Amino acid sequence: MAGLALLAALVLLVAAIGGVAIFSPGEDPGPGPDSDSGASDHEQNGLESEVPQEDRPEDPSTTETIGYVDGYWYDDELPVDDRADAVVESDELDAVVARSMARVELIRNLTFQDEADVDVISREEYQTEHGDMFANVTGDERLQQNVNYEALFMVDRETDATEAFESLYGGAVDGFYDPATDEIVIVSDSPDSPELDEVVLGHELLHALQDQHFDLRSYDRETIDQDNAKNGLIEGDAVWVDTTYEQRCAADWDCLQPERIPPAPDDLNWGLYLTIYQPYDDGPDYVDYLLEQDGWDAVDAAYDDPPASSSEVIRPGDDRDPVAIEIEDRSNDEWTQLELDGDDVATESVGEAGMVAMFAGGAFDDMRPTVLEQADILGSGMGYEFDHAITDGWAGDELVTYVATNDGETVTADDVDDTGYVWQTEWTSDEDAAQFADAYTELLELYNGGQADDSADTYVIDDGFPGAYHVDQDGETVTIVRAPTIDDLDALDAGAVPGSADASSSNSSGADSTAASTTDEQEGAVLAGLNPGFGTVTAVFVSVALAGTVGWLVILGTRARSRGHSSPSGSAAHGARPVAVVVKPTKL
Repeated sequence: MAGLALLAALVLLVAAIGGVAIFSPGEDPGPGPDSDSGASDHEQNGLESEVPQEDRPEDPSTTETIGYVDGYWYDDELPVDDRADAVVESDELDAVVARSMARVELIRNLTFQDEADVDVISREEYQTEHGDMFANVTGDERLQQNVNYEALFMVDRETDATEAFESLYGGAVDGFYDPATDEIVIVSDSPDSPELDEVVLGHELLHALQDQHFDLRSYDRETIDQDNAKNGLIEGDAVWVDTTYEQRCAADWDCLQPERIPPAPDDLNWGLYLTIYQPYDDGPDYVDYLLEQDGWDAVDAAYDDPPASSSEVIRPGDDRDPVAIEIEDRSNDEWTQLELDGDDVATESVGEAGMVAMFAGGAFDDMRPTVLEQADILGSGMGYEFDHAITDGWAGDELVTYVATNDGETVTADDVDDTGYVWQTEWTSDEDAAQFADAYTELLELYNGGQADDSADTYVIDDGFPGAYHVDQDGETVTIVRAPTIDDLDALDAGAVPGSADASSSNSSGADSTAASTTDEQEGAVLAGLNPGFGTVTAVFVSVALAGTVGWLVILGTRARSRGHSSPSGSAAHGARPVAVVVKPTKL
């Protein structure tokens, strides 16, 4: 099941924290106009950036002419351009949308085949009409999500993962594209006279353009890793385009852009945030890599062969097809694998990006312990760093949810205490496997996991993420089993309890139990209620302002990019991007 079946156009807007700089949304993706030389997409990638008047056809066609839609060229002037606010009346909307479509065509070098249906509504209307789009899950799906994100130490036992996910996004959606209806909705915080943000519109229009050419509903995105992998291309493409769009607005286009005042951020679950944000952070670089190969033709071709894992987005050019894993059910009659809809076993693949987020969940949160520190995640420049030694050897993983049985009947979705899991991870070498096992063991200890008396690889946590955990390394395979008690470990997965007759003959991970020393502040820092989570949502491309903030992203540092360009306003663009960069809400 996808951790985020709802393609979230993360124009994540998060206010700055602790004196960190704030950049405007969408300043993340690829090369755009250069403030000094006037360099355009054309000079950077051999793309068409302008259509001179003398070269424009006398009888242009919407479906054949790039930069022209329904009677409007990308650089046409409109009456709304001279307006002090960004309010668009109903009889003006079609012209604004058509010009915006033409601008997206020009940047992306593709033509729209159909009209885009756009509606601008207030946030109140959105909450009334679409507020439940993030919680469209069954009871069994909700239970699986709780187990998945508890396994990642992102959502504790007292927090519902689906509600946490809804909290993360629910009040922060700035717009969305629904491929089922071909509808784009732009959400405005001006209730009386809704304003249109043209850059958000451009992001959503790009999703509509992708859907018309590549059929966005055709991609498998049933797991967290599949979602991040596909979003690396889809959202990377959209963020690249909306960033260039915004730069053109600053340089030479008149654009509708409402005034935004970044609000103080609410409590933010950084583990969930980093998991979702990775495609928006690395995706534009992935698109840059494709553009360097063969321009937009290479990007278009990638939709026929999209990334197979988030690893391929983290390191463009590094093919990393996940190893096929099928976990053997070794439980006794006290446990059974959770089945969704009474049929499919509840499995998940976290992927490299999700594992990095797990180890970095406390890097920016004083209430959480962490394996990776801020300096590790922020790297040396702007953006977040998702390439780390403890996870870069990922070759595949599968997490299966188990539920206890009672007289032959499985527990209900409310019985989270009676759940467990087996999480098998595969690595490219024994050394990579050992690094992951050591890091996960460190995470257990940071959450006050105490070693069982008879096993260096079995831990018990009492609060927050309660249960017994066993970590076993066998060559390139690391298997983690969690159950309510040590006795339940062997019942759930025969051989997982130390000294049992069925115990695996494989070597233990050898993790150093003293490797992670906790500070007084870290001990007992088991998040009391700060744990948002995901839930399975409808396949909608959504523009969101994270944590209820509006259009800005929290910047905790900057990471130098291989190809840096300054935006016309002088703020960092693709070359020096804010770290927790909140890219404009865009959905997918």
